[in-house]
Amino acid sequence: MLEHLTKDTFKEKVFNFEQNKDWKYEGEVPCLIDFYADWCGPCKMVAPLLEELQKEYGDSLKIYKVDTEEQRELAGMFGIQSIPSLLFVPKDGQPQMAQGALPKDTFVQAIAEVLKVEKPAVN
Repeated sequence: MLEHLTKDTFKEKVFNFEQNKDWKYEGEVPCLIDFYADWCGPCKMVAPLLEELQKEYGDSLKIYKVDTEEQRELAGMFGIQSIPSLLFVPKDGQPQMAQGALPKDTFVQAIAEVLKVEKPAVN
């Protein structure tokens, strides 16, 4: 089960926007944040993929979810206009946003290129 972030857990685990003006990632490993809503069809298509990716990448990557209906302030901060919107957050450097229900191989490619996390070999 992926962890759902609230404004408070977001500040603690991703970015404390009330203390820092410039982006400073708080996490230990790169993360991917899924901005979604329960009523969104494409979001429902992406959800099992994200669960699968979290299992495959294990501790080398964190995948979080933000419910845009409940966390309007967070959604507003990132200018979320359409969902799903996916925020790829590298350990160092600026986060990058992608929109829409991406296929799994696109996720794997973006995780490798943006987050610099290679998929662990399956034994």
